[in-house]
Amino acid sequence: MTRLTLGAAAAAVLLAAVVAVVVATDDGGSAAAPGPTAAPDHGGVIGSLTASHACPQLDDFTCSTLRVPLDHTRPTGRSLDLAVATADNTDARRGVLLFLTGGPGQPGLPFVQKAVTTLAPVLDDYRLVMLDQRGTGANALVCPQLQRQLGDSDLFVPTGKAVRECADRVGDDRRFYSTADTVADLDLLRNALGVPSLAIDGVSYGTYVAERYAIAHPDRVTRLVLDSVVPHDGIDPFLAVPLHAAARVLRDVCADRQCPGDPADDLAAVVRARRDGSDILNTITIMEFVSSDYEGVPEALHAAAQGDMQPLDGMIAGVRRGVQVPAKELSQGLHASTLCADGVWPWGSLSVPVQDRADDVARAAAGLDPATVWPFDLATARGNGILATCLGWPRTAVTMPPLGALPKVPILLLGGDRDLSTPLEWLHQEAAATPGAQVVVVPDATHGVQTRATSDQGRRAVYDFLTSAASSPPPAK
Repeated sequence: MTRLTLGAAAAAVLLAAVVAVVVATDDGGSAAAPGPTAAPDHGGVIGSLTASHACPQLDDFTCSTLRVPLDHTRPTGRSLDLAVATADNTDARRGVLLFLTGGPGQPGLPFVQKAVTTLAPVLDDYRLVMLDQRGTGANALVCPQLQRQLGDSDLFVPTGKAVRECADRVGDDRRFYSTADTVADLDLLRNALGVPSLAIDGVSYGTYVAERYAIAHPDRVTRLVLDSVVPHDGIDPFLAVPLHAAARVLRDVCADRQCPGDPADDLAAVVRARRDGSDILNTITIMEFVSSDYEGVPEALHAAAQGDMQPLDGMIAGVRRGVQVPAKELSQGLHASTLCADGVWPWGSLSVPVQDRADDVARAAAGLDPATVWPFDLATARGNGILATCLGWPRTAVTMPPLGALPKVPILLLGGDRDLSTPLEWLHQEAAATPGAQVVVVPDATHGVQTRATSDQGRRAVYDFLTSAASSPPPAK
């Protein structure tokens, strides 16, 4: 659920690597120092926007620094400085539109121009605001081994050594990088902007942040656009939904073109033969950022099912090479810190000792119906990259906020029917929990409908939704 979109450079490398069926090894990256965990004292005040200046290469935007507490229970303790970009139309009649990128781990400011282009029809009415969430951008949590092994991916399985190295580098501060901490940052940002409420447009993990903000502050949200939906009550640690959705998506792709076999049956056979299901799922999922038709995927799976592993091996290796990005573009340190803090795990919370967790995973996985994860298998479910990372993440004292329902504000749920990063089933799950929400499914679209879909259907729905009468905010303070 990581991405707003794969970066242009990474996408180009990925496409070239996959088309050429390159067998690459993961030997890149440098042993960079960890990102800052506390801001130097520049005289900033907690919850204020300071050091304001015209944003470089962004017309009509002001860049500022928002100082937030590292620990929101100790506002006079250490702090972080978050980069913020605000449009200069402070008198926008519909107030602030906060656009949240994906992750956890992706910054916001590098995507301001893309958001401006995407949302241009509504930006006379709204003041667009974006930020680098804690642990991203200049504050990126840098974990060299984990970054090299995972790059911009979600589900490659990291080594235990890389996970431990990352947790050690972040240290005890890892307890301050949950979504609840980001939600508290956003409310400081709202207050610093001098507005009583926000309209929020979130993509991928940004939908989860938007949902959690709305639950925490129901009177401070006027409207939610949730694009590529992560359910507000979190995701199953065994990832049964995306595992099972792969069959639907690949079969849909093959309904539009001539495929050499049934891609779901081929995938099931390959998973049984290879026992690297999480890496295969990650590779297939990443390919949606190259082609909404998953070009080459059914063919590689069919060849592998017939015993020729070279095309699939080349695709997996090409993806490993193509997703290599530095932490400032997608911080795997933040990704791990947040997902492990937020998750509801088979062993309970992160306060459970690492050595006591594996038995709980085995017991929970034993209760899974294999049909719910087919064409993958139970070994993939219990060994997926996210679960493997958090299984080895050290004990961490994290306080989870109480779970509630989304407030009764206008909500648009937007998704593509070929999305495997945040499958359509998650959108329908959220719709069932949110009576009255507007649902728009864009055919043949993958992840990040607003920014990536060829069809304008989703974007038009967003424009109509944001400019309808009900979206006008209450009067400013």
